[in-house]
Amino acid sequence: MLISAVTTLIGALFALGLSQGTLTLGDWPVIAQCALIVFALQWVAFIPAYLKQTERFYDLTGSVTYLSCTLYALYSVELGRPRALLLASCVLIWAMRLGAFLFRRVHQDGGDGRFDSIKPRFGAFLTAWTIQGLWVLVTASPAWVGMLTERQAPIGVVGSLGLTLWVIGFTVEVIADRQKRAHRARHGSGRFIQEGLWRYCRHPNYLGEITLWAGVTLIALPVMSGWLYLGLLSPVFVYLLLTRVSGIPMLEERAHARWGDDPAYQRYVRETPRLLPF
Repeated sequence: MLISAVTTLIGALFALGLSQGTLTLGDWPVIAQCALIVFALQWVAFIPAYLKQTERFYDLTGSVTYLSCTLYALYSVELGRPRALLLASCVLIWAMRLGAFLFRRVHQDGGDGRFDSIKPRFGAFLTAWTIQGLWVLVTASPAWVGMLTERQAPIGVVGSLGLTLWVIGFTVEVIADRQKRAHRARHGSGRFIQEGLWRYCRHPNYLGEITLWAGVTLIALPVMSGWLYLGLLSPVFVYLLLTRVSGIPMLEERAHARWGDDPAYQRYVRETPRLLPF
C-alpha cells in the first residue's frame, strides 16, 4: 500500500509540472484531468480483477486508458492543429494494436505468469495496477504535452525525424510480436525463438517500443518549454522499465529457468545482443 501511495504522489507531482503552460478545460489543466482519469481507471479495474483473481484485463485496461485520455486531450484542443492530430494518431494506432494483441495473447495463453505470486496479495496486486497508471502517464506525457501546449510550431525537421522513428519502432514491434506468436503456434512454449528479428537481438519487440516512444517525444519536442521538458523522460522511463524492472529481467529469468541448461540457448544468449542489434 505504501508503494501505491508513493507512486500516486509521484504521478500527481509529475502531472502538476506538466500542467504548466498547457491548456485548461473548466479552469482545470487538461493534463491534470488526464492524470486523474489514468489512476481512477486502474483502481476501478483493480476491484473486479482482485475479486476474480485475474490479470486478463490488466493490459487491456492500460490500452483503454491511453485511448480514452488521448481522445479527451484531442477533444480539448482546437481543430486544425497538425501536431496534435499527428501525436494523437501515433498513440491511438499503437494503443489499439498493442491492446488487441496483448488481450488476445493473455486469453490464448490462459494468463500471465508475472502475476502468479502477487494476485492473492491485495497490496501487491494494487501496486501493480497503480504502477501501470504511472507508466501510462509518464509514457504518454510527451504526446499530451505536444497536443495541449499553448505553443505552436511547424512539424519541421525534428518532428519529421520523430515520425520516422515512430514508424520504424512501430513496424519492428509489430513484426517481432507476430513472429513470436507464429513461432509459439508452431512449436508451443517448449522452444525459444531465434528466428526473424529475434536473430539480431533477444528482445526486438521492446526495442521497437522504446524507439517509437522516442519518436513521439521528438515530434513533441519543438513545442516543449520549461516544465514541459518533463515529457523527455518518456523514452528514458520506457527504457528503464523494460530493461530494469518488468520487461527483460523477468523474461530472461524465466527463459534461463526453462532453457538455461540447453547448449543452444546458451550459445544464443552468448552470441545475440540483449537489445541493440550488432
